[in-house]
Amino acid sequence: MHVPQLIVDLAIMLSTAGIVTIVFRKLKLPVILGYILAGFMISPFFPLFLNVASEGSIEVLSEIGVIVILFHVGLEFDINKLATIGSTAIISAFVKMSLTMGAGYGLGLLLGLSVMDSVFLGAMLSISSTVVIQKCFEEQGLSGQRFTGLVMGSLVMEDIFGILIMVLLSTFSVSSVSGTEVAVKLMLMASYLVIWLMLGIYIIPTFLAKTMDHIDNEIITVASLGLCFLMALAASSLGFSMELGAFIAGSLIAGTRHAEKVEKATEGVKNLFGSIFFLSVGMMVEPAVISERWTSIVPIAIVAVCAKFVFAIIGVVLSGQDLNTAVKAGTSLAPIGEFSFIIASLGISLGVIDEYLYPVIVSASILTIVLTPVLIRKSGSIVRLINRILPNKLIEIINDYTSDDQDEEEKDQEWVLIIKSFASKSILYGGMMVAAAEFAIRIVYPALAGSFDDTAAKVFATSLAYIVIVVFAGPLMDFHSVNFTHLWLERMANRLPLMMLVVIKLGVLGLAAYLPLRAFWGVKVMIPLIIVVAVIILLGKSDIIQTYYLQLETRFLRNLNEKTIDEAEEEFGRQRWLDEDYSIFSFFVPEDAGYEGQTIEGLDWGRKLSVYVVKLRRGTRQIVLPEANTRIKAGDKLYVIGDESSLITFHKTLNLGELTNLRTLKQFMDTGYADTENALACIPIKVRGNEKFAGRPIKYSRIRSRHHCWILGIQRKGYAVTMPDANMLIEKGDILWVIGQNNNIGKLASKSLGKRGTHHD
Repeated sequence: MHVPQLIVDLAIMLSTAGIVTIVFRKLKLPVILGYILAGFMISPFFPLFLNVASEGSIEVLSEIGVIVILFHVGLEFDINKLATIGSTAIISAFVKMSLTMGAGYGLGLLLGLSVMDSVFLGAMLSISSTVVIQKCFEEQGLSGQRFTGLVMGSLVMEDIFGILIMVLLSTFSVSSVSGTEVAVKLMLMASYLVIWLMLGIYIIPTFLAKTMDHIDNEIITVASLGLCFLMALAASSLGFSMELGAFIAGSLIAGTRHAEKVEKATEGVKNLFGSIFFLSVGMMVEPAVISERWTSIVPIAIVAVCAKFVFAIIGVVLSGQDLNTAVKAGTSLAPIGEFSFIIASLGISLGVIDEYLYPVIVSASILTIVLTPVLIRKSGSIVRLINRILPNKLIEIINDYTSDDQDEEEKDQEWVLIIKSFASKSILYGGMMVAAAEFAIRIVYPALAGSFDDTAAKVFATSLAYIVIVVFAGPLMDFHSVNFTHLWLERMANRLPLMMLVVIKLGVLGLAAYLPLRAFWGVKVMIPLIIVVAVIILLGKSDIIQTYYLQLETRFLRNLNEKTIDEAEEEFGRQRWLDEDYSIFSFFVPEDAGYEGQTIEGLDWGRKLSVYVVKLRRGTRQIVLPEANTRIKAGDKLYVIGDESSLITFHKTLNLGELTNLRTLKQFMDTGYADTENALACIPIKVRGNEKFAGRPIKYSRIRSRHHCWILGIQRKGYAVTMPDANMLIEKGDILWVIGQNNNIGKLASKSLGKRGTHHD
């Protein structure tokens, strides 16, 4: 009976790897080194042992291993967990990688390597081995310490930057590429990332929630790996690497509650194909090259360790962490690892680097992997040595820079929040709009052009692009935040930069609107574009579009935070109720107030400052939820409600002096009040689905007009929507937080699942 050569080769590979890695585990050496040694033993360069013959098939299996490894790297990319580390992960990874790339590039030139070889060498040296570092932390019992958490967060960012580096290298390695083509490639990659992230977060958690209880590990493995390879093919068809698609597939699942199930179900597949990849790495280690190039291998290993150590410390300190944490992090990031092998494979497959560089980088990697556990074990001694060597003045400067007080003194937090909001909205919504336009131009129109009239195909593709653009135009152009308003009113000097942010967002919207106009209709003048942008903004502000968008946003944010919400509820028992998140305070209107005599509607505090007048006391008369046309008079006592930061900003804007009587809504409701008829009350109401307001936007629910109450917030499947938009749809299962006069609230309370509390003051 004929036995296929691949089966023979797999028997040799896996049995050899199994024996060698058992020995390495017994010796407490990194398992990756065992795989590399086993791969060398079965390679043609080691004739004393059995050798594999079907190298082409092994190469395919190795590529599968890379894809599955990147899928699991994506599974670790939880946006919410990364956010807990904040800017440290981003800044430290960027500084360390960029400076190490420069050092590696310079070293390559000094060693006589070509420019392209030097570029790839710098990229390979810049990325540390997540697998090796994590294993070292586990073996030395360091998991859970502050510096190890920062290191692992930085490694996640390195993997993401590594994906970007791979895209850039594959683009720049084409000699005929132009700067414009590179820019287009990056724009398409950004659009690809954004659209898949949005669709994935909206669709995948919902699909998993409906199906996960009905499937077992076998189906989970098949379905999740099917998504992995499908995304890999999609990325490849768009001109990107399959590794990028696999990473995105993993990241789409990472934020769901099912990420751990998927990771465990596919762990065996990753271990199998991952081991084949590392075995193939060892099979490329050529002793003749090592003996010939040892004068390059040793300097590469030394530069990798020293550069990462120094530049990691600089990056962590610049991110605001103390020197001791930075040094311990620097000692952990020495090993060249699996991502570097992937980059080397990319360079060889593209034919842009010399093949001898592969065994050189593997050999240097082995040296760094051996050194890493020693460096981590000695990190405490290294910290003490550096503290003795560095001048006291320099240590004082570093301590001042990294102190919390200094950070608060040097940063204007409102501007920081404005810039963050501007960047996130521009990237997210702008990316979705540009992606929709590119999708219509590159995919929809070519697909329709062969079957329909050319004009009809253009009309349909243009309409499809503009539907998506209209949906996201509203939130993109929304500037009604508390911080924006406060900065606008605070100083005239703030208005020009704020206006520039508005102009930039208009530019993003204009770019998305311009792409279909030019591609399909040849429009190159500004007037039609201005008209189209104006119409898009008007439609984006319409009730129908805003209601639809709010449904998308709520589902998106719920899915995005699904895993975090579940973890919080498991840890703390339940989530915070909205009456713990809202605050309330009261004040008397002074005689000289600039707003005296104006109506509540005219003041528009809700839209500008996100605070709302919920009660007014004028002499002996008390008005709960005053109408919009109520005029404010001197001597009135106003009760305003909002989140704490909004109320603090409101207090400063009105120059009300010292803020002393701020209380949470729950504290306010728990206060006794004799006049129950004029007291405020706040209750949660569970929407059962048969109410008249169920399935309607808030503005058409008639809760305000019929019951004289007001919806303060909505909690939907664990996700809280504070101060909900009037266009938001009330759905079955929602918990409505309703505020109003005690008697009116009582009528609603009798129909709900129970009262939460009444008031007050």
